[in-house]
Amino acid sequence: MLYALTVIVPGSEAETLFKALDEADSCGLLLEDADEGQENESPIFGEPSQLPADEPRYWARNKIKAYFDVALTPQHPAMQLVQHLPHTVEAVQQEDWVSKTQAQFDPIEITPRLWIVPSWHREQLHKTLRKDAVSIQLDPGLAFGTGSHPTTKMCLQWLASHMPAGATVLDYGCGSGILAITAQKLGASQVTGIDIDPQAVTAARQNALINDCPQIYFGLPEMFAQQTQTFEVVVANILASPLKVLASLLAARTTGALILSGILERQVEELTTAYAPYIALKVWAQDQGWACMVGQRSENP
Repeated sequence: MLYALTVIVPGSEAETLFKALDEADSCGLLLEDADEGQENESPIFGEPSQLPADEPRYWARNKIKAYFDVALTPQHPAMQLVQHLPHTVEAVQQEDWVSKTQAQFDPIEITPRLWIVPSWHREQLHKTLRKDAVSIQLDPGLAFGTGSHPTTKMCLQWLASHMPAGATVLDYGCGSGILAITAQKLGASQVTGIDIDPQAVTAARQNALINDCPQIYFGLPEMFAQQTQTFEVVVANILASPLKVLASLLAARTTGALILSGILERQVEELTTAYAPYIALKVWAQDQGWACMVGQRSENP
């Protein structure tokens, strides 16, 4: 039996309480907008640690749900933390969480020819895919990028429709490696993936092996900085703030197309300005409030 403690806190207290409940031996934590689906709902885009300073990290009212595998008596440390806050406790029947989680992730059609497929759907889906289809096997994990988010999907669509045959490709901020792997499977001659998070690099390498792409190089920025290689296609799906910081670096590594994503539609003008000294950017696609921008140095599509 599991016990779920649900508590409502303002944004100023959310991070402190979340960490405290984690230290109180919670076996699972969930943070949501307490006003989701209501008039006061306030969408927040991006990871809290990567948001610009002027962006809110938490909602006005936050719902924290913490799970425990022991009964929550008044003396339990978690109950001491929330005793003066609005909260509820309920018993939760144990379930097959693996199957329940897997059920939330279906195959994703990027284009009729390109699919992102969780491993538990792979065998059955392959019976129905067209003969020339390219499928990337990717399970949700530690690193960002499963193909479901608009920022990732737009980059995948660009690669599927515009990447020159045999191109050299750099995926900067590779996360799960999904863009690098897709480029390789679509016919890139050489692919490099870079990420600041060692866990992402590890996850990307594992995903590349699963997809029979062991030749892709994945590494950290400090190793990449020692190289001077340029690429015909550079793709970076990060967020607007780091993309602005990286403007000169990414532009310098590009001999053909530069594809940038992770940009809110209202941030398009500032990205255009930041890259103007290096390369002209235009909006290539927009989806659910996000924009994908492309700059071109050559006559390649």
